[in-house]
Amino acid sequence: MQPSAKQISAAKFLVFVIALVPLAKLAAGALYFPDWLGANPAEFITRTNGDWTLRFLLITLTVTPLRKLLGWNWLLRFRRMFGLFAFFYAVMHLSGYVAFDQLFDVMEIIKDIVKRPFITVGFIALVLTLPLAITSTNGMVRYLGAKRWLKLHRLVYLIAPLGVLHFWWMVKRDITEPAIYALILTALLGYRIVATIKERRGSGQLSERDQPRPIRAPS
Repeated sequence: MQPSAKQISAAKFLVFVIALVPLAKLAAGALYFPDWLGANPAEFITRTNGDWTLRFLLITLTVTPLRKLLGWNWLLRFRRMFGLFAFFYAVMHLSGYVAFDQLFDVMEIIKDIVKRPFITVGFIALVLTLPLAITSTNGMVRYLGAKRWLKLHRLVYLIAPLGVLHFWWMVKRDITEPAIYALILTALLGYRIVATIKERRGSGQLSERDQPRPIRAPS
């Protein structure tokens, strides 16, 4: 059953509010409940924003499989919001690193990006999200054209693995959490690979079947 426009609008508003809850909790912890943030509040804030960046990336990538498997085409109306929240939390993650870890020292930030691989990978992933966020409007879709827009937004298939790798390399001992993200990402990308192969085989068989048969000379 396809939800109505009003139901979708209400659901989008609800999703928007829920997506801001992690940020609201961090703000409340910093202002009123410091115990929420643990022994190292700066690290907790930066880490939490990074976690939500990955979660929203994976949620964004989940839209297409759910839409195709369950026939929920209305989910497409939420994909842009999920992607923009991934970008938003990525910027917050970077802001925490710049403010708390490096104290806005630009030269130290540049040195850190060059020296530490997990910082390098994370920075590349963030830079790649910029064109996706900038071109997320309907006007940019019309300006670029649907085909070019889709090609550009396939960068998410590179951004998500880089984000998981950034997290994996950052963790020193317990890799359980990044491994879970990696498994989910592998399943989501694996679904797309299998679906693409099936579509190409299907279209190849169809075009082969639809080709005109050669006319044989009478014997």
